[in-house]
Amino acid sequence: MNKSPRGHPQIRTTNDIHMLLKRGFDALNARRFDEAGDCCRQVLSAAPKNIEGHFLVGLIATETKELKVAIQAFGSVTTLDPKHSAGWAQLARNFMKIGQPKRAENAVESAIKAGTKDPMVEDLIGTTWSALGDQHQAKRWYSRAGKKAPKSPAFNLNLASSLIFLGETEKAEAALDRALKVRPFEPQAHWRKSALRRATDHSHLETLETLMGRFSSDPKALSFVAYAAGKEYEDLGEWAEAFRCFERGAKAKKQTIEFDEAAEKEMFGALKETFTSDWVARETSGFETKAPIFIVGQPRTGTTLVERIITSHSMVHSAGELQQLRLALRRNVRIETPKQLSSELVRASAAADPAKIGETYMKSSASMQGKLPRFVDKMPINYLFIPMIVKALPNAKIIHLVRDPMDSCFSSFKQLFAEAYFHSYSLGEMARHHVRYHRLMAYWRSLFPGHFLDVKYEEVVSDLESNARRLVGYLDLPWEDACLDFHRQDQAVTTASAVQVREKVHTRSVDRWRKYESQLRPVLEILHEADVVA
Repeated sequence: MNKSPRGHPQIRTTNDIHMLLKRGFDALNARRFDEAGDCCRQVLSAAPKNIEGHFLVGLIATETKELKVAIQAFGSVTTLDPKHSAGWAQLARNFMKIGQPKRAENAVESAIKAGTKDPMVEDLIGTTWSALGDQHQAKRWYSRAGKKAPKSPAFNLNLASSLIFLGETEKAEAALDRALKVRPFEPQAHWRKSALRRATDHSHLETLETLMGRFSSDPKALSFVAYAAGKEYEDLGEWAEAFRCFERGAKAKKQTIEFDEAAEKEMFGALKETFTSDWVARETSGFETKAPIFIVGQPRTGTTLVERIITSHSMVHSAGELQQLRLALRRNVRIETPKQLSSELVRASAAADPAKIGETYMKSSASMQGKLPRFVDKMPINYLFIPMIVKALPNAKIIHLVRDPMDSCFSSFKQLFAEAYFHSYSLGEMARHHVRYHRLMAYWRSLFPGHFLDVKYEEVVSDLESNARRLVGYLDLPWEDACLDFHRQDQAVTTASAVQVREKVHTRSVDRWRKYESQLRPVLEILHEADVVA
């Protein structure tokens, strides 16, 4: 290839394009995104309809989180070749990332229709079904990928996750063991393995301690093994060792994320300043439907437990933790910020048409709502949007989970979340966040008396039947005894509580924080000073 006037090699032959594409894919794998992008530009300048060039653009944009660019690129791939199953599968994954489940479902169906024998594409199809909430389909496609590449740690990890969500613990453990046989130090596999059952000895802990030393300079890997070790030490009642590992895992995780506490504080302030009694008094109409049931609150406060009780009822479907309410707000307001949650979104949403927000929410979540008369949206942070739920969906029911503040804070601190709750990896940030949340809920109660039901976690686990009947009555549903046997439900659970909620109700977690009272003194002082705890 000769040099062009701009310094790029002139592309003269098909071989030149192949060489550039190879260089581009190699650069992508090495995370040299600028170099990979430069290769794409040269290829597409010379051959605008080159499918692999557009596919590479999509992969780069997916990695750099430029999701609109990724969707455009994979859209070009599937336009040029409607039977490009990998292009359809990538489109499906990115549609889910921007909160468009219906388009994701259509794309994944197109990927299946196009046909594929590539295990990577089959695994990606499984990932999309998992995100759509169909763990049975996810298991099917992960299994297909695993049969073609039985030694793949990644495929076995994905299969294990789906099996855990479905309650198939023994099969999940077998998949994790297959992953660990190939890659003995795989941190995520060890983390998942620790969650499957209560530890009864130190056999796995010895491995985890070794891995914490091995991954001391790799914060992402360290966070997995440290949280796993903390969980197992806690199983054994070795509280000081457990906290040492939770703290180490939190410090490691914090190195991999960014939490802007000032921005969160500003957003909570904007909520109170924007949604006032004058705003409530405005005459507006919402979208008329009785279908949605929102379960809100802090994570790890019993939201999944209550969801399981409710969705054991024959008239209620579990839609999972939906992003659709926040996305419905964004689609009906004009803001420039890319942040998912912000003071700008709060202020702008106050002027939006509630009926349109409600309609957008119902339409965009239609594919997740199931076929029963009612469905549960268990996105905990929807407590932020209670004013919009009340106005946009006036016939919806809202259940707010309340838990002892110290247990709530510690339960979040000791949990390794996916990409959420970034405040939970620092005791101080966790406590201050809880103060803001506590005060906001008190404000919502004063503004919307009787519009949501407070349910105390401690009361549910100490007296299941009375509280289950209270919940079902609040939802205006006839009583069904199945609501007391929620642990026998075979429906998938896709939260951190996937293993625990298949057990009978217990009170082991009540006052658990007291086992760590000295270590949690900074949290107690912040909550006490704010009058959140006595």
